[in-house]
Amino acid sequence: MITEYQRKLRERYIAASVMPAPEPWQPVLDRGTPIGGLLGIGFAVHPDSGHDLVMVVSGDGHGLFDAVTGEKVARDRDPDPDTSTPDASPELTCPGLGPVEGMQVRISGLFGGGLHSTTPDGWTLDVVSPEWPHDRVILSADGGSHRGPAGGTWWHVFHSEYSELRAAGFSPSGLTLAVATSSDLTLWNRSELHFDD
Repeated sequence: MITEYQRKLRERYIAASVMPAPEPWQPVLDRGTPIGGLLGIGFAVHPDSGHDLVMVVSGDGHGLFDAVTGEKVARDRDPDPDTSTPDASPELTCPGLGPVEGMQVRISGLFGGGLHSTTPDGWTLDVVSPEWPHDRVILSADGGSHRGPAGGTWWHVFHSEYSELRAAGFSPSGLTLAVATSSDLTLWNRSELHFDD
């Protein structure tokens, strides 16, 4: 049995349609990047540009994307079978590729793990499932309380209706927001953190 508060909260989430993320968040690409058989994602930092990088682990190998431009930076279609999925490591890591070759990248997704759910300057990300098994990704600037109507201090930015959600969260820098499903990767980015004075 659910409480009256839980019922109203569920209704609030169901009533909120998917909307663009607010300023300063910008979509990296117009739509998500299709990636069949996506198992998980993780973040690294480009050693030259300082951009956030997103490493994708899928049934078709590993890929590395620039989280600012959306460009595919590196691809390995045939990773070592002993380290091709994060469950081979107690730390849920996979070997980096391209500019982060030689590093271990923590991967969140089908095998467990998690991405950051908050940023240093106060953005919060929650995954809610008022109509399970379809997950909704909620971005908020109110500490995750989700008060009032959507579009005020919280935004329903992604609805996983057609694929299984694998991971959702922020990069350690707080400049990138990523949502990964079993079939695609969606990214938002911003140029800097903003702290209220």
